[in-house]
Amino acid sequence: MTDPEDIGALVRRFQDGDQAAFTEIFRRHRSDVARLVFRMVGPAIDAEDLIQEAFFQVHRSLGEFRGQSKFTTWLHRVTVNVVLMARRAARSRPALTPEPLDDARPDERLLPDEDAVRQQRIEAFRRLLDRLPEKKRVVYLLHELEGLPPAEIATIVGAPLLTVRTRLFYARREIEQMMKDEPALAQLAEELAEDAHAGRGASSAPRDPAEPERT
Repeated sequence: MTDPEDIGALVRRFQDGDQAAFTEIFRRHRSDVARLVFRMVGPAIDAEDLIQEAFFQVHRSLGEFRGQSKFTTWLHRVTVNVVLMARRAARSRPALTPEPLDDARPDERLLPDEDAVRQQRIEAFRRLLDRLPEKKRVVYLLHELEGLPPAEIATIVGAPLLTVRTRLFYARREIEQMMKDEPALAQLAEELAEDAHAGRGASSAPRDPAEPERT
C-alpha cells in the first residue's frame, strides 16, 4: 500500500514540474487501475488502451488536484469515467473476439474438473454483471469487488450516499435473482439465500425519494 504522505509528496513534486514523480505514481498505481478496468470491461481486448487513457487523463488533470479527497478515490473516479465513456462508445462498434483475463486462465492449484467449474462460474457471473443497469453495476463492482465503502463510492460516482446505498441494495437483489436462473451459479444462490435467512443478508432497502427502485 502507498503511504498517503508519500503520494502527496509525489503529487506536489509533479505539480512543481518533476515528471519523474508521475512515473513513480504510474508504477505504484498501475495495478490498481488495471484491476478496476478489467473488472468493469470484462475480457476486452482494448483494456490496455483504457489503462493508458486513464493515466493520460490523470496526467492531464493532476495539476489541479488539491487533495479534497484521497488520491486513490480521485484515481478511481478518473478511471471509472474513462471506462464508462468507452463502454458507451463501444455500443456502436462491432464486437471483437476478447482475450482471456488472468482470473479466467487455468488455476494450477485446482484439479481440471474443479478449475472448469470455477471458469464457468466466472463467465456466468460476468454475464450477470453485464445485465445490470450501468449505475448499479458500477457501485456493485466498486463495493463488492474493489471493497470500497459506500461513502467513498459516492465521491467516485458523484452521487449522494443514500443513492449509492440504494443502488447497491437493488444491484445485490437483482444479481441474486439472476443467479437462480443461471445453472453455473444456482447452488451459490441457494447458499446466499440461506445466509440471508440466517440473518446475515440485507434486511431492507434504504429509501431515497430521488432514486426510483428500477433506476
